[in-house]
Amino acid sequence: MLSRTADHLYWMSRYMERAENTARMLNVSYETSLLPQSADMAEQGWRGLLSISELTWAFSQKYQDVSARNVMDFMVRDETNLSSIFCCLRAARENARAVRGALTTEVWETQNQTWLEFNRMLKEGAFERDPGAFFEWVKFRSHLSRGVTVGTMQMDEALHFLRIGTFLERADNTARLL
Repeated sequence: MLSRTADHLYWMSRYMERAENTARMLNVSYETSLLPQSADMAEQGWRGLLSISELTWAFSQKYQDVSARNVMDFMVRDETNLSSIFCCLRAARENARAVRGALTTEVWETQNQTWLEFNRMLKEGAFERDPGAFFEWVKFRSHLSRGVTVGTMQMDEALHFLRIGTFLERADNTARLL
């Protein structure tokens, strides 16, 4: 296997895992923000999320105040935030497109459909209407991607690089949370 192919497979799965992790953290923060609490406590929660994600500096360059709306916009759809769900899903799709021949049709179609559906949902306002359902959809698509990959790919080097990307991203996120 060419190192370039291995690199694309690794980053494709890593970006999908990052999108899921971001959606998971945002969902918890969003649901927590719905509980009765002071404005200072709510802001502290959103600041904590930015800190865990190492996005405090990048966020402060774009936004004046730390609010649920600003943090969620920054971490969901901001094209300048390379860790936003938007950028992660776009990068996962582009990496999949680059190695389409090394993927099964099902894996490619799952990646491509996730990207297309994500954009449609953003344009139709699904994120604004129900952020919780939107985050659940992102997590579901990540699970679907992982399941299709394991279920349809041959047990060879390509699958190993996909799994390495997933597990390294998961380990990185777990370490940040701890």
